[in-house]
Amino acid sequence: MSKVQSVLKVQPAKGNALRTHRLHRMRRATQLGTLLLLVLIPVSGLFRIDPVDGAFVVLDRQIWFSDFFIVVGLWLAVASGLVITYSMLGMVFCGWACPQNTLSEWANEMTHRWLGRRAEVTLDGAKMDVAQRKNKPINWVILGALYWGAAMLLALIPLFYFYPPDVVWSFVTFREDERLAGSLHYIYFVFTLIIFLNIAFIRHFMCRFMCIYKVWQHSFKTKDTLHIAYDASRKADCEKCSKLCEAQCFLGLDPKNTETYDACINCGECIVACDAIHAKKGEPGLLRFEVGERQSPRLATFRTNLGSFVGRVRWTIPFTLLGVALFAWGLYTYEPERLTVYQDTEQGRQVHDRYRINVAHKLYRPAEVTLTVEGLPEGSYRLERDRIRFQSTGRADVRLHLTGLAPGVHTFLVRARSSEGWSDAFRVRHFVADGDAQQEG
Repeated sequence: MSKVQSVLKVQPAKGNALRTHRLHRMRRATQLGTLLLLVLIPVSGLFRIDPVDGAFVVLDRQIWFSDFFIVVGLWLAVASGLVITYSMLGMVFCGWACPQNTLSEWANEMTHRWLGRRAEVTLDGAKMDVAQRKNKPINWVILGALYWGAAMLLALIPLFYFYPPDVVWSFVTFREDERLAGSLHYIYFVFTLIIFLNIAFIRHFMCRFMCIYKVWQHSFKTKDTLHIAYDASRKADCEKCSKLCEAQCFLGLDPKNTETYDACINCGECIVACDAIHAKKGEPGLLRFEVGERQSPRLATFRTNLGSFVGRVRWTIPFTLLGVALFAWGLYTYEPERLTVYQDTEQGRQVHDRYRINVAHKLYRPAEVTLTVEGLPEGSYRLERDRIRFQSTGRADVRLHLTGLAPGVHTFLVRARSSEGWSDAFRVRHFVADGDAQQEG
């Protein structure tokens, strides 16, 4: 148990301690909620990738590049929304939602529990300071088993972005399923091994030295962005402190001296530590979250902070709203099927009296499409079939044979209607000249 946890346990009635405990629990709930969200996004059909067709899937709809409004709207809304978030809250994603930091903190807690409070993972070659009473083979085995179990569980999450839940269940239970790739168990083992090594050895060093996403967030910080503020008027209160706030920062920062462009991720653990220490005396801590001009008075006015926020995001809000509108319009006008008609070929040569009707079904549910031909005399054409049944997404071809047409240009429509209300027509111009035929535009 850490010093902060000990203080909170001893002083549960103090208002400041309760507030601190609430902040810590909110962050933990957000971290766990993010991991749950990563699973719910593909499971709910909100977004995933179809490995068979190589297509993105949004709300159980295959998204093609021709679905312009959905593609551009989603990208614009997400990108501008993130700009607003990072301009206001800085790198709060890293501190409150990043799975890498969530796993790293969990791994640190497990290490301290089974190997001692001084057992730390370092990259400088220093030997881990394992508590003598906990330096037992069984503790190492349990710790390794926990890491490997967590890695196996987390390695399943990417599978949900490529396979439906029932296919993932078949994978987990080793059931035969033709939809599973033959090498998937090998790929899964590699992913599990990578995650295990990450949890066991890398941890927060990913955040400190290798994370590109953190750099991207960092570029949106300003002097007004959410930051850790220090009450310098009570500087004397820090003299008797054991610098627990610095010890709690896994990025090695001094929370009392944060800068506009430092590596702080606003996790708030330094605030928790400071509040926990001062809760014993019934006093508030010296650290707090603050939005607005740095070095400003402690109680910055609401109007000042609101004006600062509006000034930073006013140029991004219209893009966010535009993206949402385009995305909604794209879903409203989405075509679940696609109809094309082209001249058939045989051994690389066009067959002038035969056409191929291609229907693509883009929804992950059953549908029936009916085909009709309009504009040609009865008996001058023959459809191989007039109904196409889909169980899920896919494509189907139907041949159209023409015969007995008089010389000249014949314009006709191939019309398709689905059981879900979709309909479309493809116009064809067919030219017949003394027993020879060719298609024009």
